[in-house]
Amino acid sequence: MRTVTPAQSSIVSSGLPATAIHTVAVESANVATFDTASTVAGPTAHTWKSFAADTIATFKLRVTTLVVMTAWAGYYLGAARSGINSFNPTLRDTLIGIALVSCGASALNQAEERRTDALMIRTAKRPLAAGRLSLAYGVLIGMFAIIAGSLWLVARTNLITGTLTLLTAVTYVGIYTPLKRFTSMATFVGAFPGAMPPLIGWTAARGTIEWPAVALFAILFVWQFPHFMSIAWLYREDYARAGIRMLPVVQPDGWSTAAEALVYAILMIPVSLAPYYLHMAGRIYWVSALLLGLLYLAYTIRFTRITKSSASQSRLYARALLKVSVTYLPLLLAVLMLNATRRN
Repeated sequence: MRTVTPAQSSIVSSGLPATAIHTVAVESANVATFDTASTVAGPTAHTWKSFAADTIATFKLRVTTLVVMTAWAGYYLGAARSGINSFNPTLRDTLIGIALVSCGASALNQAEERRTDALMIRTAKRPLAAGRLSLAYGVLIGMFAIIAGSLWLVARTNLITGTLTLLTAVTYVGIYTPLKRFTSMATFVGAFPGAMPPLIGWTAARGTIEWPAVALFAILFVWQFPHFMSIAWLYREDYARAGIRMLPVVQPDGWSTAAEALVYAILMIPVSLAPYYLHMAGRIYWVSALLLGLLYLAYTIRFTRITKSSASQSRLYARALLKVSVTYLPLLLAVLMLNATRRN
């Protein structure tokens, strides 16, 4: 009979609600029942279904979807620059390779952070943190996906695209992830791999890094900071419990968090207008980017009230900024794509 795993013990000792502890206990009992039954009848369909679901969960599909979406935008704009149809087999191959690498990086990230994930309420149920999947399995599927995706991109697109994608994964897993335990500057470092997908999409379409691709990189780079600060403020207790040195953990009064979000929200306006001046899009995009940037700035200014608000009120400001941030980016890219100019 199987007992509670070390990761599950960490969950219990971390002060989770009774419902979470009960879930762990029930899960352990179910596993024990399966172990006994499987010696007679073998693995059930339900067991394989759960295993597949846990494997998929390690890939962080919401994050991967955002990565693929922004890479598609970069490819589309690069193809428009060349005057070619963007819906072609190369686009499909590009998105497949990038999705594989993103899934692999997410799996390795969860493998590396399994102990800290087990201490945070919002991540304690992740498969590796809860012990439902082994560390070896997480590392294996992560490495396989990254290598396979990078080689696929080299073979199907070009060397620079495959190389940049691999370097992005290495930076995310090898530098950003461990750095979070030591310094709040990890957020700045992590913004680099986070901003790479549209640039990679552009190189897949054009075969080279150009100023328009850099502009796309800059848009995602700057966008991330108000977005990150809202998340960091919302989950600052979780991050503190796990020893992750996000800015609100290091400086809990909120002034630095608010200031950093505000600076980048202001910078977002001129950066988002760069594609117009680089002849990537027309005046419709310019007007839309300006209005969206002002909206993003307005919610960020509202977010700065966290320094003088109650805990519950400051959470409302942070959650509002988070919602606006995840709406702002797809709208901006959609208008940019719809108003793209064809210029070789």
